[in-house]
Amino acid sequence: MSSNRRNIFFPWRCRATFLALCMLLLAPPLSAHEDAPDTPDTPDIRFDGLVPVPDAKMAMAYYDPDADFSFFTKVLILDPAVAFRSNWQRDQNRNRARNISSSDMDRIKRDVAALFKQVFAERLAANDGYEIVEEAGDDVLIIRPAIIDLDVTAPDTRSTGRSRNFTASAGAATMYMELFDSVSGDIIGRAADRSVIRSTGGRVSWTNSVTNTAEARRMFGRWADQLRAFLDAHYQ
Repeated sequence: MSSNRRNIFFPWRCRATFLALCMLLLAPPLSAHEDAPDTPDTPDIRFDGLVPVPDAKMAMAYYDPDADFSFFTKVLILDPAVAFRSNWQRDQNRNRARNISSSDMDRIKRDVAALFKQVFAERLAANDGYEIVEEAGDDVLIIRPAIIDLDVTAPDTRSTGRSRNFTASAGAATMYMELFDSVSGDIIGRAADRSVIRSTGGRVSWTNSVTNTAEARRMFGRWADQLRAFLDAHYQ
């Protein structure tokens, strides 16, 4: 197995390194020729040969124009890495009548990762779409997602007490995603987007773990639909 193939499945060993990498990749793209003047004829090409997706509905979306996306009929979704925004736990425990423990954070991260995979699998497979698989193969597209800077407004601590949280937002998150050819191990797509979940009309409403889950499902569904639209458009 080549080193590229190993890198796809290599576990994240250090959260700081992971977040630093994500922030680097979310930075403004580098052109292929740093000193070249910006003209309409100068293509926006990243160091890895990816180019912008036309009319992308995400903050950042790049793909390999030489990749044959029509070859992929199956999708393998890797377990998403999930990281909270800096100081989230301290802010929750300082400003609210609850005690968020490290085990609470671990459980929320597991729940977010599971919900992300579930929603993406449902949306990508819907209407005779892509088969969701658990192993790489000749016609398998690998998706490696990450949810970073996660900010949950009203986390469920599963305590016996009741609390009400009246807010205009259920939270926010940044999604970062890479697409790989499972045979070659080559990266053929990259996207990132930030989403803030706000109540309809900006009204202050009661926010709890149930509404948080429903809003997160809608947020993940929107991202999944955008990926599905891109794949369908290139399935020719």
